[in-house]
Amino acid sequence: MTKKILMLGWEFPPLINGGLGIACYGIAKALAKKADVSLIIPKAETNFVVENVELIGLNDTRTEELVNDKALLDFKDFLEVDYVKANIMPYQSVKTKSPATTEKKELKYLDDLNFFKHEDVYGGDILSNVMKYTNAAVHIALNKEFDVIHAHDWMTFFAGMQIKSLTGKPLVLHVHSTEVDRSSADNKGVVYEIERKGFEEANAIIAVSQFTANVIEEHYHIDGAKIKVCHNGIDRTETFRKARINGEKLVLYLGRLVSQKGPEFFLQTATKVIEEIPEVRFVMAGTGDSLKHLIEEGASRQIGSKFHFTGFLNQEKVKQLYSMADVYVMPSVSEPFGLSALEAAQFGVPCVLSKQSGVSEVMPNALLADFWDTDLMARHIVDLLRNRTLKDYVVNTTYNDIENLTWDNTAEKILKILQEL
Repeated sequence: MTKKILMLGWEFPPLINGGLGIACYGIAKALAKKADVSLIIPKAETNFVVENVELIGLNDTRTEELVNDKALLDFKDFLEVDYVKANIMPYQSVKTKSPATTEKKELKYLDDLNFFKHEDVYGGDILSNVMKYTNAAVHIALNKEFDVIHAHDWMTFFAGMQIKSLTGKPLVLHVHSTEVDRSSADNKGVVYEIERKGFEEANAIIAVSQFTANVIEEHYHIDGAKIKVCHNGIDRTETFRKARINGEKLVLYLGRLVSQKGPEFFLQTATKVIEEIPEVRFVMAGTGDSLKHLIEEGASRQIGSKFHFTGFLNQEKVKQLYSMADVYVMPSVSEPFGLSALEAAQFGVPCVLSKQSGVSEVMPNALLADFWDTDLMARHIVDLLRNRTLKDYVVNTTYNDIENLTWDNTAEKILKILQEL
């Protein structure tokens, strides 16, 4: 029986950027009730404690504490890399002297872990930071006892593969998102190759939805028998409703403002809703590359006064929004799961979801539309705002749908997969 799990993660509360950190926390906390969990992450908060989870943050790890009896790794150890002689040093300051040529050489990606003390784990040269994480995690793992490796998303796949190679322990990859989701099926760059190689070498793959399992099988050409589906759960929280002073209806979008999440379709949908119900306000909570374009597009459509862009919000402010929302909309083009829909449903907010989302598999009583079908999405929103009977039906049936979606139930399924290895 699996007793000790070495978990590899990239973000974790209270230092989180999105759903990945929330999911890793829920899974680790639930698994720790039945097994010993050691979790290696780039940044850990020293005062943040999870019962029976050993949190190892590289921001608190000194390089001299690591065992340097293994050669340090570079991308070439995992991928076929073509090196080109050039005197071009992208992103380098003009005041910095560049070497005449860049030769193929062994890169010492263990030199500086201070990066993880001060910088955003998604900032700067993320691929180099992934290699820093990989080398540190491998050296830490070699001093630990564990039965299985459980790695979350592509940033930890290199580390998982190398630890498996050196220890012979089985490797399970937990997929919360893929490069196909984030970019497109046509974008097969380095991250796609990292994911594909990891999927090939893993003993088992856990997908957060059947939607994601299908993506892995179809676009990465992985045997479906290797892929297991474990839907995400949710922590039960005390919910509340908050009245608005002006009495206007509020429609909420929550997520990164990037093309994957479909914010432009939300804007198009909003235009059609306003034509029928002018007394509606739309809130887009989140930030991303599309923010400037969305603001300009809203102004050109002459609906800018109906839109509020909040930027990134912490969990307490997100709860305040849920408490005021009349409808929650997830228009994602490709959404592996979508934890925010569960959170909204828990607050009694009826949801309109794209059919291209994993969460729709566990919320069949939400109202669904293809992400591109803004006419149907607008119709759903208008119906929920006008028809109290429909709204109550969607709220009540959806709440029943998610009643058994707990992290404990998710952990039971994960543990069964780990034990079968």
